[in-house]
Amino acid sequence: MTGWFSFLHGEATAGDVLALDRVRAVLREAGLGHDVVWSPGFRADGLHFADIDPAAYTHLVFVCGPVHGDQVAELHRRFAHCTRIAVGVSVVDPGDPAVTGFHRILLRDAPGAEPALDLAARAPALPARPVAGVILTHGQREYGRQRRHAEVAGAVTGWLAGQDCARLELETRLDTRDWRLCATPADLEAVLARLDLVVTDRLHGLVLALRAGTPALAIDPVAGGAKVTAQARACNWPALVPAERVGAGPLERWWGWCLTEGREAAGRVAAGFRAGPPDAADGLVAALAGGLR
Repeated sequence: MTGWFSFLHGEATAGDVLALDRVRAVLREAGLGHDVVWSPGFRADGLHFADIDPAAYTHLVFVCGPVHGDQVAELHRRFAHCTRIAVGVSVVDPGDPAVTGFHRILLRDAPGAEPALDLAARAPALPARPVAGVILTHGQREYGRQRRHAEVAGAVTGWLAGQDCARLELETRLDTRDWRLCATPADLEAVLARLDLVVTDRLHGLVLALRAGTPALAIDPVAGGAKVTAQARACNWPALVPAERVGAGPLERWWGWCLTEGREAAGRVAAGFRAGPPDAADGLVAALAGGLR
């Protein structure tokens, strides 16, 4: 079993891997054994082209994506003795050697052909995974030697890479010209409300997540604690990791809490915000009046 996910200079897309899952399900149901070749850049622990003896196989199946180029054509040379079949693929140039080398092609689409449903559509159902918004800062020079922003960001993102979740990098910065950024606070709140949790080392990452009723795993990137720690205390929010303790243990603990009882806790904090607790703006009118005397 091969595809663009098999090549060192290819890529593994979600659609390609789901298409592979669909084909593997069909083969398992038919009782047909098979191996999958992975790119070492995607699955270092998988089976790679460098590991296999082509003589051990009778058939080669190429799954999904466009059939073109030297990498696909090389399969025909290396596995010349095999019956070679492409399934769920797009044919751009029917005369390309990458195409003509297959004994049979089960099309997804080709010029003049009726299109078929992409294989990913009927792939086996997947388990639900949490969606985590990630809001980190690399600035805040005002904290001088107390800054631990680079170390915190490195530890958090390295740990997040090992979590089985969907990660969504977000910015609290607004921009009316950059389509990648939210243009209004309402836009950002709409995203935050749809997440399972937010991982952040920003004060407003914490506050805006809680305002939306979404639990926040907060990290203070300043040694000794600064405004993130202070705001977590003001919000009575427990899921806070100091810069000095950033590591897998504390992060795992609060991650698990945020995905369980933390959701209800965030809802209570959001309800408390809406109830109108005192804040600094309450004293502004009196301060202005006093300043005019």
